[in-house]
Amino acid sequence: MKMKRKRFTSADSGSGPLIVVGMWRSGTSLLYSLLNQHPEIALMYEADLYLLQPLFSRKGSSAEWRERWEFWNSALSRHHVRKARIPVTVPDLSTGAAAVWKEYAGSAAVRGEKSPNYYDCLPQLSRQFPNARFIVIWRDLADICRSIVRARAGSSFFSKPGILNRAVIGYQEMKRGRDVLVSRGVPVHEIQYEEMIKDPDLYMRGVCEFLGLKFDPRMASLQGSDASPIYHGVHHKQVKSGKILRFKECEEVLSPRIRSKIQRYVRYWREQSGGGWPLYPDSEGLESDSAGAIERFRDQALFRALRGLDHFTEFVYCNAPFSLLQSYRAFKNRRHSKAHAIAIEAHQVKAVPPVQEEVVNSR
Repeated sequence: MKMKRKRFTSADSGSGPLIVVGMWRSGTSLLYSLLNQHPEIALMYEADLYLLQPLFSRKGSSAEWRERWEFWNSALSRHHVRKARIPVTVPDLSTGAAAVWKEYAGSAAVRGEKSPNYYDCLPQLSRQFPNARFIVIWRDLADICRSIVRARAGSSFFSKPGILNRAVIGYQEMKRGRDVLVSRGVPVHEIQYEEMIKDPDLYMRGVCEFLGLKFDPRMASLQGSDASPIYHGVHHKQVKSGKILRFKECEEVLSPRIRSKIQRYVRYWREQSGGGWPLYPDSEGLESDSAGAIERFRDQALFRALRGLDHFTEFVYCNAPFSLLQSYRAFKNRRHSKAHAIAIEAHQVKAVPPVQEEVVNSR
């Protein structure tokens, strides 16, 4: 049976780590959960050690690399990895990541991680992990941005200034990274979220073919999946529900300005790719003009500035005294808790129509 719109780059899959990447709110958590249903696949959930590169130098790792990593995102405790079983020092980042992946995966044949935070560094990841295989998941960019806006109520991350700029330009950066991997002959498998949720059985079979594994029917369902490594938050409620869900039509949350910008970029990308990318949305309803040079330059400049701020934050977490980091974290958590309480109170005063969901697969 031929898979509709399935994209697959044929290459020697080897036995390196598997890295799953997609933009935020594009279905990476769902894909992660389905993949980990296979007994031979054990991926970590957003371990993100690659983001903490300042912890590693030519002389090896910082003596605090495990503690700093744990403070950054609780990667070790979320995955129940005992720190004592990880080397105190390692020669480089790839060795440290591989040690933790192996400890978490145990005897599973496929190890690695999924992270949407790797969307703009695919070529760099490939150089850091030369034998890595990649799965890239795509979703309609407008739906990604809608999901980001809806997630703001329960996540300070999605309330960051410029988050939608990161999503729009990051979408383009992920495509560029994907193209580089393909040109290098790196094993890449691509999935379209909208089609995966319609027929998860078919798409998980495709993944198993890519990985050289026998298909396990449990991969087509969330029933019994382990959601313990996934961060707490209402924006992860669906993937923790045990059911594969999809949104029905609901109240529009994107401003006309953002919708128009997304349409212009989609038009521009279609023109540049000869109509081949992105697959979604359908061409109907797109504006006739495409994103111009000035708009692209401004958006790219803002994106670079925002990413520079992100990298600075990572550098601070790798080098600042622990006491200062702890004080900052406590202050940030208090501020977020207060803002969340205000949002809940406002929500109670002004009822917001709930997002309607349809059960696609509840096995």
